[in-house]
Amino acid sequence: MYFLIVSGMSGAGKSRAVATLEDLGYYCVDNLPIALIPRFAEICLAATERYERVALVTDVRAGGDFQQLFDSLDSIKNMGCDYRILFLDTDSPTLIRRFKETRRKHPLMERGESMTAAIEKERQLLSALRSRADFVVDTTSLSAAGLRERLLNLFSGTDNLGRLEVIVQSFGFKYGIPPDADLVFDVRFLPNPYYEMSLREKNGTDPDVRDYVFRGGTADALMSHLTSLIDFLLPCYVSEGKANVVIGIGCTGGKHRSVAITEALSSHLRGKEYGVVTMHRDYQR
Repeated sequence: MYFLIVSGMSGAGKSRAVATLEDLGYYCVDNLPIALIPRFAEICLAATERYERVALVTDVRAGGDFQQLFDSLDSIKNMGCDYRILFLDTDSPTLIRRFKETRRKHPLMERGESMTAAIEKERQLLSALRSRADFVVDTTSLSAAGLRERLLNLFSGTDNLGRLEVIVQSFGFKYGIPPDADLVFDVRFLPNPYYEMSLREKNGTDPDVRDYVFRGGTADALMSHLTSLIDFLLPCYVSEGKANVVIGIGCTGGKHRSVAITEALSSHLRGKEYGVVTMHRDYQR
């Protein structure tokens, strides 16, 4: 039996995540009291055919004392239940915008307190849980469809649960470095298709743009060094027990060079023992 603990910042997309997990066949329970988790696990174990995969949502409504949660998770592990923790994160400006758009009040806002203060308070309360998470998904730049795609890739089958997920993401430095990136590579030294009028409106997935970026041999030399480094690092992350690695590839606007290199690196990694997700954060801006 497999338990997935779903947590994260208020407004980061937990409700959307639960909807996707339900589509994947998870039995989802929102805000189950932490003290009842071991007892609930016992009930699930007695009916394994129905409760093969369970998702439990817990957040600041639990009161912020997550040591009790960790103790409960230790208890269910002793029962023979495997578990993972999924944490959904989002930067503060995006959370403020989402709350204003939906006209919702942040659950930690007190009378006379700003939303910014409430969000930072929540971030501090959840810091211990985030540090224990097996999967951290930053939803700042993810659409609802993008979040669903990430979760489908992560949890569509139990066979993939022990496999390292590698997210290769292109981005534009002018829009900021992805906050969840473990490794960041700057490819702004490569030939820039932006200055070719016939290529400016295309992106790095286009063969003509790709050929332009790789002309002259510099990009080929980069890929030789980059793939050697990544091939060395990923088994080390597996040995460490890391569940996912986010590799950021950046150029100025995130449309041409970074996209072409991201596609090339993703192609290199596919067919290996990893789950590979390719994302282009800014190429449609």
